Amino acid sequence: MKAPAITLKAFTRRRERLMHAIGGDAIAVIPAATESLRNRDVEYPFRQDSDFLYLTGFPEPDAVAVLMPGREAGEYVLFCRDRDPDMETWNGRRAGPDGAVADYGADCAFPIGDIGEILPGLMENRRALCAPFGHTEAMDQRLFGWVKQVRAKARSGVRAPTEFVALEHHLHEQRLFKQADELRMMRHAARISGQAHVRAMQACRPGMAEFEIEAELLHEFRRYGTEPAYHSIVGGGENGCILHYVENRSRLKAGDMLLIDAGCEHGGYASDITRSFPVSGRFAPAQREVHELVLEAQAAAIAKAVPGNHWNDPHDAAVGVLTRGLKSLGILKGRPADLIRKEAYKPYYMHRTGHWLGLDVHDVGDYRIGEAWRLLEPGMAMTVEPGLYFGPQAKAPKRFRGIGIRIEDDVAVTREGNEVLTDACPKTVDEIEACMAAGGMDRAGAA
Repeated sequence: MKAPAITLKAFTRRRERLMHAIGGDAIAVIPAATESLRNRDVEYPFRQDSDFLYLTGFPEPDAVAVLMPGREAGEYVLFCRDRDPDMETWNGRRAGPDGAVADYGADCAFPIGDIGEILPGLMENRRALCAPFGHTEAMDQRLFGWVKQVRAKARSGVRAPTEFVALEHHLHEQRLFKQADELRMMRHAARISGQAHVRAMQACRPGMAEFEIEAELLHEFRRYGTEPAYHSIVGGGENGCILHYVENRSRLKAGDMLLIDAGCEHGGYASDITRSFPVSGRFAPAQREVHELVLEAQAAAIAKAVPGNHWNDPHDAAVGVLTRGLKSLGILKGRPADLIRKEAYKPYYMHRTGHWLGLDVHDVGDYRIGEAWRLLEPGMAMTVEPGLYFGPQAKAPKRFRGIGIRIEDDVAVTREGNEVLTDACPKTVDEIEACMAAGGMDRAGAA
């Protein structure tokens, strides 16, 4: 499976779009992520800041990108760690300023240690400073300190920035609309994640620990060089009714459902899939009823994820199906319209039907424009993930208790309607049972 990549030309176009948005007399300063300690002297695995990654593709920590529309000496300046043979022997290779230019498309680059001497000069006579203000206190202090240095030159005719603009105002709206190369990255992550869910279904046996199933997911992610996009949720039985369950330590019991919410990221681009299936390989009647209802709600929601509808239309569609279904199952009583108005479904369906998806699992972008839900447009990518959860204390017939079912797919809005990026992952009752049967071994006798 050949992995797609974002080209240097694509990163250049992204920077150009942002510079056009901020205006010719502005300057944008975008810091990279920094490494953070996990315990004592061991760092967490490094993951680049999504905004910085989107604009530069530069994979190292402790860097700062500067964009200066119209600067004759080069609009894209990158500050990064210098080459250091000793540190590279211990911790791995660095691009250095030369590599930042040759391999990552910077117009010019300097050691990060020189930023205090160089960046104030780059700010001179720029009207606006765009940056992720409030992201880190340390960076805010440095930025305003550099602005203060420029203001000190006022008597020499030098102007300091007088407008301070949150970078997110322009950049996150840009990130909301995925280009063709970004959708290729997301499709690749979706294929791998779908394969991981299939692997988990086929490995599942009563008596296994949830973390053993998690290991099957991780095997498939790493097999293709990807990373988990978030902590995998592997919840058997009642644990599937805990929305953000990540302990993954219980044993799986015959007759229970298993809910898996897991996805990988490729080149920073996330996938996000949830599937729910019976540990023993075949759905019990109550499990089938709930699963079919959630699947119907998801189909109704996906049908609404098209251009011209607004963000909340898929959620409203899912709520309508789930509420009517809960009534038909004897769990709710009353007129569906009244039940929806009173949110009577919320004890069983307490979350929204989706979120934006991209470089972040819960990706950036406004859900409302003013007081109104924003309209869906081609290029937007989102999850669609209705569910029903009947914990041990649920006011529902006993046969439903302990059942937690969520079905989640990744959906890109297109000119023609939408594309379900994760459609290859089994999700109907028949598809899931056939997939699990293909895994071999009699689950009923496994322990």
